[in-house]
Amino acid sequence: MSCLKCLKYTMCAVNFIFFLCGAAVFGLGIYMSTTTKYLSLFPSLSAVNLASVLFVLGIFVTCVSFLGFLGALKENRCLLISFFILLFLLMLAELTVACILLLYEHDIDAFIIDELNTSLKQKGENNSTIDWNTIQSTFQCCGVNNASDWGNTIPDSCCPTPRPCSVTTANKGCYLKMKNWFENNLLGTGIAVIIICSIEVLGMCFSMTLFCHISKSGLGYK
Repeated sequence: MSCLKCLKYTMCAVNFIFFLCGAAVFGLGIYMSTTTKYLSLFPSLSAVNLASVLFVLGIFVTCVSFLGFLGALKENRCLLISFFILLFLLMLAELTVACILLLYEHDIDAFIIDELNTSLKQKGENNSTIDWNTIQSTFQCCGVNNASDWGNTIPDSCCPTPRPCSVTTANKGCYLKMKNWFENNLLGTGIAVIIICSIEVLGMCFSMTLFCHISKSGLGYK
């Protein structure tokens, strides 16, 4: 019985921490949506931007963690099984995304290049979803493939030092720079994904353990 109480309050504490994290992510999404419009890398999917992703992720984390916290605290079977199902669906979604990225890697590369080119063409119309100056300054790059993507008007952010920019003095293309940056951080991303999946599996195990204990105690659905 003492082990179950320890499990119960551990689950409450962990879910409370995740509730606070979810609220912080939700607030960050709102802040980003009100302070800048340059949030999406894909013009054809302008609604799917960083602010909206953080907004939805924050809502999901707060709702799931609230179910886990309240279900463990009140020993409510309905809330615990709902918590378990949501975590299980989340893991299925993560596996689906991973499979899609592996199976359609070349198609995704082509899609990203096409979207970046589209956004760069919109830059002259002040309708781009990407702040190209910020990206080019951060990654020390220029254009999608190279500086010639800008035509005759190459921005100063393409050059490492303030000077009249040209094709010969500008940095390399942004697509390869961003792809290399992602590949260099792939190990850290993989470790983070493994940690998240481990937390989800532990949450599922904890909730099911409490659920079975409540069922054996004959408390029924509350």
